[in-house]
Order: sequence, then C-alpha cells, then structure tokens
Amino acid sequence: MTAWTRQKERGSLAALRLMTRLVFALGWRAGHALLRPITAYFVLTAPAAQRRAVRAYLARALGRAPGLRDVFRLYFVFACTMLDRVFLLAGRSAGYAVEVVGLERLDARLRAGQGVILLGAHLGSFEVLRVLAGADCPVEIRPMMYEENARQADALFNALDPARAGSVIALGRPDTMLRARECLERGGIVGLLGDRAPRGERMLRVPFLGAAAPFPAGPHLLAHVLGAPVMLFFGLWRGPRRYELRFEPFAERISLDRADRPAALAEWAARYAARLEALCRAHPYNWFNFYDFWGEFEDPPPSPSAPCPAAEAAAPR
Repeated sequence: MTAWTRQKERGSLAALRLMTRLVFALGWRAGHALLRPITAYFVLTAPAAQRRAVRAYLARALGRAPGLRDVFRLYFVFACTMLDRVFLLAGRSAGYAVEVVGLERLDARLRAGQGVILLGAHLGSFEVLRVLAGADCPVEIRPMMYEENARQADALFNALDPARAGSVIALGRPDTMLRARECLERGGIVGLLGDRAPRGERMLRVPFLGAAAPFPAGPHLLAHVLGAPVMLFFGLWRGPRRYELRFEPFAERISLDRADRPAALAEWAARYAARLEALCRAHPYNWFNFYDFWGEFEDPPPSPSAPCPAAEAAAPR
C-alpha cells in the first residue's frame, strides 16, 4: 500500500457537514475569511511526516529551502480549492472567473463525436470544469476515481451533488474498463488523474523535480486499451474564485507494442511527469501532495512488476 493510501482523513463527516452549512449560511466571503485560521490549525497540527513531505516537495519546486510561510501558502491554496469545490458542486458558480486555454482543440473533437480522455493531476481543481460545462452541458463527463481514501469527503460531495455519485467510474472494479469505453463511444469525456495510484498498481520511476519518482502506469495502459485521444487537463488556482483552465494535447493515441511495452510505458510516464514538473515550478502551491512522493523517508513504493489490475488485464497481447 502506498503512503498516500495509508493517510487518513482529518475531521469527521459531521464536522464537514457543519462547516458546509455554515459557509452556505454566511456566504463565500465569510467562508473564505475563515480559511486562514482553519489553515493555521491544520498546519500546526499536521503529522510530522506530512510536514516533512510538504517541505521536501516545496524545496524541489521552489529551488530553495521553504519557510513556514511557504508551507502555510500551500495548505491555504488547498483550502481555497476545497471551499470552491463545495460551492461549485452545489451549483453556486456565480462570481467565479475562469480563463480557458486550449478549449478549441477539445471542442473540435467533441463536436466530431469523438470521445476524449482527460488526464490531469492533483494540481488545482478538477471541479472548476463545472463552471465551463454548466448545468446544460450536452457532453457526458465521467471522472475515474480511487474512492477508498476519502470516503467522508466523498459522502459530503455526493450530498451536495447527487448526480456526482452516479457519474464516477470507480477504479479497480470489474466493470471499470467497460464503463469507460461506453462513455467514450458515446462521444463523452473520461477524466482521471495520473500522479497517484491505487493499491497494487504498477509503478514507473521517472525523472520528476530532480529525482526519480514513482508514477502509475495505469493511465497510459488504460489509454492504450481504450484507443481514444488523450489531452492533459489542469484547473489552476490563480486567486480567490479565479482559475485558469488548461487543455493541452498529449497523444492522438497511446500505442504500446508488446515487445517494448515497459520502455514505452516509461516514456509516456516521463512525458507526463515532465509537463507536471513544469507546472509545479510555475505554480508550486497548486500541487497538493501531502505524502512522501519520492520515497525518501518511508518504505519504497510497490515493485514495478506489480500489476495494474484493470488495464493490464485488458491490454492486447
């Protein structure tokens, strides 16, 4: 099990619901004002291993030793995106400003009835896509998620938007690949994040922020099996209720020959990691990594020979 999946949620579901009711009653501005003391509490009470991991990441992204202000800022930006996520899931998108870059490439494919895989990261907020899509969006959007690590938060988010639970394709299930393929065949969007992996997934160590780091092979195997074009997607936080929504071409199709599949997978993972690295350097407080990503302080990540349950089984031989 990876360090990420070992981390427990902080706070109870009751507390999360209470905070949500409070910010809805007081409004976004009051909720945003509460974020600084809340962030200070979480920074001061964070486990030592988490603070160490955050500092290790920031040192790599910033190119210098991070101070307490840097650590606070990363936690604060994360808190801002969580507050925004609550409002966006509840359909309260008024007041949000979103700059969109590269939409024309995605739009052209969707207008042609072609399904697209959006590959993102824990960088900014995926939920900001809702501002662009709107309630009447004709395109089916199905996020693929690993559900076991944040059950309480997911319960809250599903209560805010009941349609969300039905739209999620859970990773690691027997029908994961089938549901993703059906969505793409209907000309929809399948979205997933490529910088973390569920338990037991095959990992690839590729260069990232100055050292080799483990990235999952699963997203690239999945894209190979599904045969759909892949675009990168990032919803960068740029300030209070301000986001930059980026769509970038990544691959017309990811094809993996059996003879050189390990090398090809590593190449695709390295390309993804290189783009993520560039964005982490440009927007260092947007990547929400709270565990030992490089394996510097804990046990090493799962063996590279461990299988990717769904995609590996479905990959052509």
